[in-house]
Amino acid sequence: MREPAFPADWLVPQWPAPRNVRGFVTTRSGGVSEGSYASMNLGFAAGDDAARVAENRRRVAQHLPGAPAWLRQVHGANVVTLVERPGDVPIADAAVTRTRALPLVVLVADCLPVLLADRAGTTVGVAHAGWRGVVAGVLESTVRAMECAPHDIVAWIGPGIGPDAFEVGEDVLEAFVARDDGAREAFRPLRAGKWLADLPALARMRLASAGIAHTTGGTWCTVRDAQRFYSYRRDGPSGRMGAFIWLE
Repeated sequence: MREPAFPADWLVPQWPAPRNVRGFVTTRSGGVSEGSYASMNLGFAAGDDAARVAENRRRVAQHLPGAPAWLRQVHGANVVTLVERPGDVPIADAAVTRTRALPLVVLVADCLPVLLADRAGTTVGVAHAGWRGVVAGVLESTVRAMECAPHDIVAWIGPGIGPDAFEVGEDVLEAFVARDDGAREAFRPLRAGKWLADLPALARMRLASAGIAHTTGGTWCTVRDAQRFYSYRRDGPSGRMGAFIWLE
């Protein structure tokens, strides 16, 4: 397939996945939405004009080998394994496939998109990893659903809220520590009852606990880079970016 001409600031993972594994993450660039949704909003549920979102999705589809398998995301840990594009939109926060030319996708605007692939190039997965999903085990569930030896899986973390922007309360700290006391290392005290949480670090910890030894990415902050990324925490009503992965 000829290399698609992406908008210059879309992200293409730099990771040791096989050559037949393809993926990218959109940014705000390249669409037709306006105002706080400008311009490549891919989320129908975000409050944008539906016709504009449909046009944005049509434009993204030009860079894909087929129609993507959209999900209805609920900040949970459910994973669907797809052999074909589903007729109804599954309620899930992650997906796995071994079918070629079937793009998987999650929508994000502060939560982390996590792409996964086995080194043999037979299986790919994608997860929507906000703090609730990470605590609930969405990353471990995705690794299990891939049915590959974890040490043969590589992961890439896309843009999300960064460690200097993610202010949380005691409830978030306690939720992570209840699962893994080592998670304390990813929290910095800010003031009484408030912490700064390093969500990419927490995701890496959960991936490591699932047996994945090689994880890259996780260096882009959606909150700090308003020109490039949507951020619900920064803006309130905002668009959604798409993280796509497929097998050629």
